[in-house]
Formats: sequence, C-alpha cells, structure tokens
Amino acid sequence: MWRFLPLLMLATPLAASPLAEVLCAPTAQMQTKLTQQFGTTRTAVGMRSPEQVMEVWTDARGDWTMVVRYATGTSCIVAMGEDWVDIRAPAKG
Repeated sequence: MWRFLPLLMLATPLAASPLAEVLCAPTAQMQTKLTQQFGTTRTAVGMRSPEQVMEVWTDARGDWTMVVRYATGTSCIVAMGEDWVDIRAPAKG
C-alpha cells in the first residue's frame, strides 16, 4: 500500500504520518499511476459537490486509495488503507 508515496510526492513533504499531507497531481497523471503503475481500478465514485467527485481505487490484494477529483483538473489522495471488502449484496440478475 505505501508503495504509492515515493512516486506521488510532488512537492509535498512527508510529516510524521505518511498521509499527514495530501498528495495531489493532475488528474490524468494520477489515473495513469493508479492504473498502470499500481494496478488499481476505480471501484466506487460519488459526487461530493458539483466541483468534487470522490473515488475509491482498489487492487486485487485489497489495498485501497481514496481520491478527490476536482473540476479544476487536479486529483488528490486523501486516504489509503488495506483489506478493502465490498459488503454489498450481489446484484440479482
């Protein structure tokens, strides 16, 4: 999970906690790193406001990353963790 940090720190110094500072990048660059470099998939999205969309990116191991995507073209990682589990009941079809 913490493998994101060295590659996404774009002029944001680390404090005591790995996410004491928010990690931001242009949205296209953020999406490329999350998909191609780290093998994650956007698995959930929700509108926070007309200017912000919240996204959850997960990988096969269960690592997850929460990203806020701004209408300005910037995306920021705001939280990361492990053991993501989708607890919704499977859709009946």
